[in-house]
Amino acid sequence: MTSPSEPLWCVVPAAGRSTRVGGEVPKQYLPIAGKPMLQHTLERLAAHPRIGGLMVVLAADDRRWPGWSALGGKPVLTAIGGAQRADSVLAGLFALRERVADAQFILVHDAARPCIAAADVSRLIELGVPAGGALLAAPLRDTLKRADAERRVTTTEPRETLWRALTPQLFRYGELRDALRAAAAAGIEVTDEAMAMERAGRRPLLVEGAESNIKLTTPADLALAEFLLRNGAAAQR
Repeated sequence: MTSPSEPLWCVVPAAGRSTRVGGEVPKQYLPIAGKPMLQHTLERLAAHPRIGGLMVVLAADDRRWPGWSALGGKPVLTAIGGAQRADSVLAGLFALRERVADAQFILVHDAARPCIAAADVSRLIELGVPAGGALLAAPLRDTLKRADAERRVTTTEPRETLWRALTPQLFRYGELRDALRAAAAAGIEVTDEAMAMERAGRRPLLVEGAESNIKLTTPADLALAEFLLRNGAAAQR
C-alpha cells in the first residue's frame, strides 16, 4: 500500500520520434527557454516532494540523451521503449519491477508536457490515491461540432460530460502493468493509461488540472510553452 508520504516513481515515455515540430530533432529535445523540452519536464517532476525517482523511456537509437543519473537529488533511470506509447510505458514499468510493489502507486507523465505545475501533481496524488487511480484532466469549454466527410457541420455535440485527458496519470503499479499487457495481447492500441484501466473495468477519477499543462505538438505550442515558462503561468507552487 502507498502511505500518505511515500515517494512515488514517475515513468516518463520519451521514445517518440515525432519530427513535425522540429525537423530532424525529436520534439522532446527541442529548446525552450534555453533548455531542451525534456529537461524542463524532468526538472519539474524531480522538484516535487512526493516524486522519489524518474524512469525515462528512450528510443533504442537515442543519441541525444545527456546521461542524467540524478536530477534535484532524485535518481533518474532509463529503459528502452517500443513502437507505441503504451509499449514504452510498459517497458518503463517492467524496468521498475524490482523497485515498486504491485500495490504501490506510480505516476506516468508525457515528456511533451513541460509546463506541469506542482499544485496539480499534489492534488492528483491527494485525490487519486484514495480513489484507487486518477488522471489530470480539463473539462471541455468550447462548443463541439460533428462534421461529415466534406467538413460540413452535421450536429452540435453536448460537452457537459466531456474532458480532455492530461498527465500525469496515477495508478497502482500491478494493475496498470496488467491492464497494459491485456490491451497489447488483444491488439488494442491504448492512447493513455486511463484507457487501459477502463478496459480492465476501472473508473479512474478525473482531477481537474491547469489549462497551462499543454502537450507540445506544433511550432505554435513551443512559443506558448516558452511564454508560460518564462512568465510563471506554469510555475511550481
